[in-house]
Amino acid sequence: MRVFALSDIHIDYDVNAKWIANLSIAEYQDDVLILAGDVTHTLRLLGWCLSTLARRFKDVLFVPGNHDLWVIREGREKNSLQKFDDVSAVVESSGASMQAFRRRGVSIIPLLGWYDYSFGEPSEELRSIWMDYHACRWPSGYTEKDVAAHFAALNDKQVSLAGDKVITYSHFLPRIDLMPGFMPGAGKLLYPILGSTQLDRQLRRLNANIHVYGHSHINRQVKIDGVSYINNAFGYPSETWITSKRLMCIHES
Repeated sequence: MRVFALSDIHIDYDVNAKWIANLSIAEYQDDVLILAGDVTHTLRLLGWCLSTLARRFKDVLFVPGNHDLWVIREGREKNSLQKFDDVSAVVESSGASMQAFRRRGVSIIPLLGWYDYSFGEPSEELRSIWMDYHACRWPSGYTEKDVAAHFAALNDKQVSLAGDKVITYSHFLPRIDLMPGFMPGAGKLLYPILGSTQLDRQLRRLNANIHVYGHSHINRQVKIDGVSYINNAFGYPSETWITSKRLMCIHES
């Protein structure tokens, strides 16, 4: 059994969707794929992507990203927590899973999330340009911090088994020092919406050996205080210098 990591496939771009369609039917039949969010905001395309991957891998494990919860095409009555329920239903019907997984002494545990500004407060410029502020809609009275707390409470129910190798995964970053030191000032504008320190507390409570994340579109593999943090984002077609456009095997047993 091999475990592969991938995130931010963004199949709204035809070239990205074709890459999914062209993956081998035979090569990964005993393997697990962790898909750490940002597939598409379209439920139909999400179902196509997950069902395509489910025919290629023995198990496909998914956690939604921010793009997956956009409701820009949904009617005014739909909010992003309701979209989360819709996404969950599509995942299940497509043969993928958003549940904790265990096989051959390996536990793979999803961590839902949102950003809670523990990486910094957003500027007015960020609020004006960041698409989530326009494409997501939350229940009345909810702030982004409330959304993050909602998902964090669901994560608190997760448990890991003693003796297992533990792999956790989230779309959002669990700590800001996963961002490389060379980021220009313009890039740091985005730091407040990259993730939450609560995720790191949760993955360490679960005794994670490896944590897979996405969202930043900057591929990295860093070990901090005993945990290997891995981002293998596919990214937008133009992002060829910070993404690798390939699957990454992160475990084999």
